[in-house]
Amino acid sequence: MLQICGWALYAIINMIFAHLRGQFNLNYFLYSSLLAGWYIFSTHVFRLIILKYQWLTAKIKHILLNVFICIALLTIVNFFIHIFIWLLIGAFNYEYDLDPTIISVYLLSTFVLYFTWTLLYFIIHYFERYNTALKYEALKNEIELNNLKSQLNPHFIFNALNSIRALVDEDPKKSKDAITRLSNILRISLVSNKNKVVRFGDELHAVRDYLNLEAMRFEERLRITYDIDPASENFTVPPMMIQTLVENGIKHGISKLKEGGAINIKTMVENSSFKIKIRNTGQLNVEKLNSTKGLGIENTIKRLKLLYGENASFNIKNETGNTVLTEVILPQNI
Repeated sequence: MLQICGWALYAIINMIFAHLRGQFNLNYFLYSSLLAGWYIFSTHVFRLIILKYQWLTAKIKHILLNVFICIALLTIVNFFIHIFIWLLIGAFNYEYDLDPTIISVYLLSTFVLYFTWTLLYFIIHYFERYNTALKYEALKNEIELNNLKSQLNPHFIFNALNSIRALVDEDPKKSKDAITRLSNILRISLVSNKNKVVRFGDELHAVRDYLNLEAMRFEERLRITYDIDPASENFTVPPMMIQTLVENGIKHGISKLKEGGAINIKTMVENSSFKIKIRNTGQLNVEKLNSTKGLGIENTIKRLKLLYGENASFNIKNETGNTVLTEVILPQNI
């Protein structure tokens, strides 16, 4: 469709200029129409050559000479077709049409025309491939994000059910309260899983329920504090991200200590960046962490990469001899 419309427009423009010069007649109409048909045919053949040798995906420097040679050959062939059409309609003018100056101008203008067509053809396909690549990348990211989120649910449920199981025999009333809190967390999780990000307030609400659930099991062995910047409400976070990191701190830090420990969640807003700091009692085995990251940490890093690219950062380290600091920095809402 682009070929037909483009070359038809070229023929019409030629006819208009011929009319303005007072040279338009039936012969010129036939000449312009037949020449436009030739241009459609010749550029279509050129297109087949481009596709056959995969020039669209090759680097420009590797195909530049080949493209130049093809355009030059098309220009020469076009000149003979131009002469043939004038002969065919009986309007060939030997002195005018074979004048060296006229031939030079015609060859140059034809070369520019074919070069322009080639440039447009490559540009159009470049943007088509670029848009296709963007759609494919977005779809791939969407699938990967969904897979990562789906990993978190069974991981969290397994840990939460273990916590409730420990309460069933010790304190049936607490176990009932724990099941209620778990159902609230799962309800929030099911809703949030439909979105790439959720409001920080909603995520914090789920985290509080989770920590209250864990507090029933650990009792005085778990001490929880919050230091939340009011401006945090203006930001969004990946669903279950904070909960996963808190869970990681309890499972790998506090639960391993006989005397238990403390966990603190702090948020700050600085220069349009949202900082989340989670401190938990424990000691991080750096060598083990570097060699094999746990599901929660690896999942968080991947999700941040997919959602924010290089605009987000994640860091976990031993802040003191008995405190692990997990820090996430997020940009403005996506």
